[in-house]
Amino acid sequence: MIRPMMWLFDAVYLLLLIVAAPFIVWAAFTKGKYRDGYRAKLLGLVPRREGDAPCIWLHAVSVGEVNLLGATIKEIAKRHPGFEIVISTTTRTGYELACRKYADGHSVFYCPLDFSWAVTRAMQRVRPDLLVLAELELWPNLIAAAKQHGARVAIINGRLSDNSYRGYRRTGWLVSRVLRQVDLIAAQDDSTAERFRTLRRGTADPLLGRVVVTGSLKYDGAETDRSNPKTNSLRNLAGFGPEDRVWLVGSTQSPEEEMAIRIYSSLSQHHSNLRLVMVPRHPERFGEVAKLLDDSELEWCRRTQLDSALRLPHSVLLVDTVGELGSWWGTATIGFVGGSFGGRGGQNMIEPAAYGVATCFGPNTWNFRDIVASLLTADAAEVVADEHQLREFVARCLNEPEYARALGRRAQEFVATQLGATARTMDLLEELLGTDTTFGNRAA
Repeated sequence: MIRPMMWLFDAVYLLLLIVAAPFIVWAAFTKGKYRDGYRAKLLGLVPRREGDAPCIWLHAVSVGEVNLLGATIKEIAKRHPGFEIVISTTTRTGYELACRKYADGHSVFYCPLDFSWAVTRAMQRVRPDLLVLAELELWPNLIAAAKQHGARVAIINGRLSDNSYRGYRRTGWLVSRVLRQVDLIAAQDDSTAERFRTLRRGTADPLLGRVVVTGSLKYDGAETDRSNPKTNSLRNLAGFGPEDRVWLVGSTQSPEEEMAIRIYSSLSQHHSNLRLVMVPRHPERFGEVAKLLDDSELEWCRRTQLDSALRLPHSVLLVDTVGELGSWWGTATIGFVGGSFGGRGGQNMIEPAAYGVATCFGPNTWNFRDIVASLLTADAAEVVADEHQLREFVARCLNEPEYARALGRRAQEFVATQLGATARTMDLLEELLGTDTTFGNRAA
């Protein structure tokens, strides 16, 4: 029954592709999106793996998931230096970041779209022993192709937002069928694990794979040392001195940048050492945010225009690069995690917490509900309901430095208690493969 189901999905995908074609063409010409990797995406012509060493295929959708895989890749290489690791991603920004971080020693490519012919050919070329999907990538044909070719399938750092969970429940029978083929789900927390279990109750199969709570890999992947080489380099490049108080607003969406500009314009009149670093979530919005800064008449500079020879301080810095946010957090005294005033559901607040940044975020953080609840319980972060409360938070951190230091210290201490998810996840992956598994003998 696998083949008919794969063909059914093909028909659905083709219909959706036809409907979306005008948008895709428009985005390709106006924003440069969707232009790359067509041979891999549509035909499955990913790099052919040579040799018969054991192989793990790691898939990450975009920038956040690509960064997430760093600690896992290191752990695999540490425990099994003979294993081959290949990394696929979906978005252009994710692909570019993966190439910068992992291409030296690992194959990086665009993941094929979930058409049966593309994923089947990709599996034949890669021949993985294990397909690992980061967070939640339920592509039915990709998973089915992996199983057909004898690979095990695992979801690591599994999470299910409220919206995703409700959506999957509407097609419970289909999701249950897909999840039946997943051998391991390593969930971030108890509530996520229970959601996965609920989604799979539609099947009576007694041989379902395991759902295990491992904690979030994002804690292990977070840097805690403010003096790490990359952060030191960026700090020097920006010209930040010991007396500067850096307020970083990261992973922002509209209208969060406008709020930050207004607050900074007000507070900087009384705090001459205040610096603002702005890191929009999506690269296509760099130009939009630059125009906001032009209209504000503030002294500002783009990250890509910084001159390492001059190292002149600027009041406002717009980080118009991808993949550096984690290191920029290490320069900050005060932090606001974006995507939390709009409808995106928040972004990763672990990175600033790990550095000991006095961190706040808006009320809409459902994508990180359990992490937020834990931080708030530890009195390690603050929720701000609106622009007024955000201004008050920043002002308090400036006026009461000990308050900011104590908040950041509690955040860093909390993160230290959460470490170990990578090791627990790797233990499960090793158990899944089994010591008696014959690696690397699948036909090409």
